[in-house]
Amino acid sequence: MDLKDFDYELPEELIAQDPLEDRSASRLMVLDKHSGKTEHSVFKNIVNYLRQGDCLVINDTKVIPARLLGQKASGAHVEVFLLKRHEDDCWECLVKPGKKLKKGETALFGDGRLKAEILDDGNEDGIRTVRFLYEGIFEEVLDSLGEMPTPPYIRHKLKDKDRYQTVYAKNEGSVAAPTAGLHFTKELLQQIEDMGVSVVRVTLHVGLGTFRPVKCERIEDHHMHEEFYTVSEEAAARVNAARAAGQRIVAVGTTSSRTLESAAVPDGKGGWKLQAGSAWTGIYIYPGYEWKMVDALITNFHLPQSTLIMLVSALAGREHVLAAYKEAIDMRYRVFSFGDAMFIQ
Repeated sequence: MDLKDFDYELPEELIAQDPLEDRSASRLMVLDKHSGKTEHSVFKNIVNYLRQGDCLVINDTKVIPARLLGQKASGAHVEVFLLKRHEDDCWECLVKPGKKLKKGETALFGDGRLKAEILDDGNEDGIRTVRFLYEGIFEEVLDSLGEMPTPPYIRHKLKDKDRYQTVYAKNEGSVAAPTAGLHFTKELLQQIEDMGVSVVRVTLHVGLGTFRPVKCERIEDHHMHEEFYTVSEEAAARVNAARAAGQRIVAVGTTSSRTLESAAVPDGKGGWKLQAGSAWTGIYIYPGYEWKMVDALITNFHLPQSTLIMLVSALAGREHVLAAYKEAIDMRYRVFSFGDAMFIQ
């Protein structure tokens, strides 16, 4: 398929720059993946579309303040963006401007409380290996010096760090939020559980792969960066029990979807089951993909020509998705990370 097949016209003013004060007050478009028909509501009414017995799968990853702004010894300003943690305080990072920080040089953050030593010249994606030097606990130093890594299309400075976290965020490791989950409040989640929906946690640490732009004209040629996920024994058992009972598996966000599909294995009966464990996944879902675990999806409105719009198109059909996006734009829905929501069923 061609990349241009996933393009659409987007007025820039519809890109949400700030989160709503009430998380669950976002608008909600409900899309029937079979017919393409749509309904319009508000997110707190998601309870009207969920059913008793559904299994709602959420990603409980927690965003780290991964953007560090500092300077070289010469005073030149630099930015280091943490991507993936290795051993011995080493990280894969994006360094800007890369030409100013060569192998063996250092950058200072917070009057030298944190130092970054560049260990290599990087790869074709501009990713470098960086060793951090500090006193105390790295997470505490990072929390005091780092900034929340909101996407580049959000130009407003975030007033409250917690607003770029889901209310159920627990396991630190993401460099971006699983934004479909930002619509939930603790009260709404409790209401959903009280109506007999099983809420199951998995973890996928959102990395560069989720947001890396597709530059290949043929989408099949695109390569995803790997991200780390964990499915507990309890999560696998609850998802598999719901499937065995004929109930729907409803993923909250593309990251939960990718976790479920990555951890699916044959059940020996011609179907699929969820396997507990931890692994790296580079799964790339686009139209033509055979879904194994996910029946329905709560998601946001995604960037044109992104792997995210390709994933939702794989579930609901490209024509249905693009028609729904046009309708949402005509109705002035807010889009992207702090925007409105869609429920595909």
